[in-house]
Amino acid sequence: MKKKPTFSITSLLFLSFLIVTLTSSLYGQTIEKAKELSVSEGFINPVGFYDNTPSFSWKLPVSESIKSQTAYRIVVATNKDLLPNSSDLWDSQKQNSEQSTWINYRGVDLESRQKVFWQIKYWDQDGKASEWSDINNFELGLLSNEDWSAKWIGLDTKKEQVMGSQDNIVHRPQYLRKEFKLSNDVVSARLYMTAKGVFDVSINGTNVSGDVMPPGYTPYKKRIETITYNVTNLIASGQNTIGVEVAPGWFSGRMGWMHSLWKDTETPKVICQLEFTLKDGSQVTVISDESWKGTTNGPIRLSEIYDGETYDANLEMPNWTTNQFNDNNWQPVNAFDISGTLRLEPKRQTTVKAKMQLPTREVLKKEGTTIFDLKQNMVGVPLLRVPMKKGETLKVRFAEMLSPNGSFYTKNYRGALSTDYYTASEDGVIEYTPKFTFHGFRYVELSGYDTTKEPSKDWVTGVVQYSDFEENGTFTSSHEKLNQLQSNIVWGLRGNFFDIPTDCPQRDERMGWTGDAQVFGPTSMFNADVYKFWGSWLQSVRESQYENGGIPFVVPDVLYNNKVSSGWGDVCTIIPWKIYLRTGDITILEENYEMMKGWLAHHKSSSKEYVSSMNTFADWLQPYPVVGRNKGDTSQSLIGTAFFAHSAKLTAQTAAVLGKQEEQAEYEALFASVAKAFEREFFDETGKVKGVTETQTSYLMALAFDLLSEDKKDNAKKHLLEKIAEADDHLRTGFLGTPLLSQVLDETGEVNLMYKLLFNETYPSWFYSINQGATTIWERWNSYSKAEGFNPQKMNSLNHYAYGAIGEWMYERIGGVAPLEAGYKKIRIAPKPRNPLTSASASVNTPYGMVSSSWEIVNDEFKLEVIVPPNTEAQVIIPAISQSSLRANGAVFEEDASLKLTNRANDSFELLVAPGTYVFQSKLK
Repeated sequence: MKKKPTFSITSLLFLSFLIVTLTSSLYGQTIEKAKELSVSEGFINPVGFYDNTPSFSWKLPVSESIKSQTAYRIVVATNKDLLPNSSDLWDSQKQNSEQSTWINYRGVDLESRQKVFWQIKYWDQDGKASEWSDINNFELGLLSNEDWSAKWIGLDTKKEQVMGSQDNIVHRPQYLRKEFKLSNDVVSARLYMTAKGVFDVSINGTNVSGDVMPPGYTPYKKRIETITYNVTNLIASGQNTIGVEVAPGWFSGRMGWMHSLWKDTETPKVICQLEFTLKDGSQVTVISDESWKGTTNGPIRLSEIYDGETYDANLEMPNWTTNQFNDNNWQPVNAFDISGTLRLEPKRQTTVKAKMQLPTREVLKKEGTTIFDLKQNMVGVPLLRVPMKKGETLKVRFAEMLSPNGSFYTKNYRGALSTDYYTASEDGVIEYTPKFTFHGFRYVELSGYDTTKEPSKDWVTGVVQYSDFEENGTFTSSHEKLNQLQSNIVWGLRGNFFDIPTDCPQRDERMGWTGDAQVFGPTSMFNADVYKFWGSWLQSVRESQYENGGIPFVVPDVLYNNKVSSGWGDVCTIIPWKIYLRTGDITILEENYEMMKGWLAHHKSSSKEYVSSMNTFADWLQPYPVVGRNKGDTSQSLIGTAFFAHSAKLTAQTAAVLGKQEEQAEYEALFASVAKAFEREFFDETGKVKGVTETQTSYLMALAFDLLSEDKKDNAKKHLLEKIAEADDHLRTGFLGTPLLSQVLDETGEVNLMYKLLFNETYPSWFYSINQGATTIWERWNSYSKAEGFNPQKMNSLNHYAYGAIGEWMYERIGGVAPLEAGYKKIRIAPKPRNPLTSASASVNTPYGMVSSSWEIVNDEFKLEVIVPPNTEAQVIIPAISQSSLRANGAVFEEDASLKLTNRANDSFELLVAPGTYVFQSKLK
């Protein structure tokens, strides 16, 4: 007989333990944690943060098994040791939601200086929980004027009566310092700081940051941004010294064209507050006040944005920001209390930084001078390493292009001298980089150097400066000139995103023109991570809005003329809506909705029976105007009415997103009324423009803004095509019409024509400037010609991003990536391949992760590689002849959980695609 097995108690306990362990492992396993945690507009672990009611975002890991999110939990605490189980600020608890972006904080009120720690976990489509994410943090800055005990300080530079190039007072840069003593070791040190002007700060001989011309440019009469620096590692126990340089910058330098304002500008000042936590737990604060000393007798003699910087090395003050310096000859500063009307608020975007360096590519010797060619139009300053003789002065000039005879072309700089000077204190190689100015240039001309030395390329390096954002997308193709156009667009963005969106970086302007901003904004969002940048500038737009609802045509407003322009002021409706489409963040609409409403009210007050009489710069710089006007030939009233309707429609859409149903209905009705008036006033029964000059732009606005009844649209399109044909299939559009050209032709099925317009080589076209040697986008379609030289107009910037608006269409229709739902929650990948291209690719870093579309055509076979990020889905449209088979990932297409066929047309397959990486192949012939 077979003997039965026997088990001891120990064996039974072990078996039970094993079963429990295996069961727990099976059902309690975790998946990969979330990544790229950020707060509000994409800030990662910020110090001196502006937002005490932030939102939280994260991205799911790219994984074959993780497709989407079904729930999340956010925990927030005052100390990282309290996470995740003892959060004392907020615990969202498990929320059944696929939302992984812009989730509003709903915890305990946060205060100035507070450091906050947070992390998240999520559950995937199968209900599996992730590991807890890494712990991120943010630290708030000083949120209100009441947090400041410091005073504004500075010297009375106005009394020096130094006069500038335009009969304006020039404020010499100031050098301010303070010594202080700490009795104990420092655990934590924060420097809160800003200026009426621009500053650079050092502690104990070490520069605090790499910021360029902080704090930046805002409506100074209402708000100045403050910056928080973590300076813990720079502070010593015992004696310490802080030193600050402050220059006029935008605050009290020469800006704009209002000469009377220059003569009565306030002197530059700084305010700073050093707050220490010592090892014994005590708190110490050192502030800017009457105890500081200052001088203007330093090496930077003059520094202006338009005119450049003058530096005298004979006046250098070694170690002036250290304890080993004698300031007995310096004078006491003046101190002023903080005004209650001027708000000090933490900076809500990144500062300008030196982002890259460009070497000299060619050296050209001229009589008495040498020209250094960087081969790329850029914005920033030169890094100079030049041999000099004692007492000699180096003269540094800048140009975007050379004249045909090889001389410097500076006519387009107008009243901006854009010249730096450096006086040497000894023989030898000097190293110098201007600090409180910036230039737009490709060429640098030097004179005054040691002529016994042979100039070499290493004498001049270009330091490229722009707001500290990173690349957000890429575009490339099989066509060299199209790739050059993309490069020109990107360099135009870099050159004109210098704390504000400028119109140009070289001449006596460099202002935040609102029209240029609204046409280029969408393209910028593909190329760079600029949500922070636009969110910050839109606050300045709100602060600059007139009481009657009008929006100045430059922001910050330095013209103070109470004038507006249609198509320019409409930036206040267009950019918030476009940002919302790209990000899905409702906050940008909430912040700007009242401004939108105010602008619409101004539109209405500037119209009669809904037909606009608003001033406008119109279709600025349209080529071949009949009467030679900069404003072009399109009716100003037509343009004003069209933008009145467009802004009404965008405001209605905004109201709908915000859940304001009554106001949505109100603005939808307003749109309908304006559209009806537009059609009645400017179009006849056949859909042809009447009563005003017939232009490409007049039809583009009617079709792009949906202003015509259905029975007129086809005829309007026909008349548009006739106008284009009259121009020998060339564009005749300026600043406002050009961005609409690709949109309308695409939406009306004229992709072939749009390709022809894009790939035209002759004037006016995008490739025309490239054929003339452009490395950035030009202000005019014909700013320069190899045959005829420079456009005779002084208003002739060679770095002006408006016509770079074509980049949006390049990404969305050539590359093929566009949002179908706000924030790319649902994505359209639908490239439109046409001759002469054989390949193109685009990628965009969406709020959910990277989406990519890359296609090529080989022997009539179309190959499309696609990446769809987690927690999204994509509509993918693949061109193909109807009888051809579609292949997916190397096999004949079959539907599965990740791929669904939603439509099969004569020339395409339409699929609904889950997150993942795919390769599709089809036949085109």
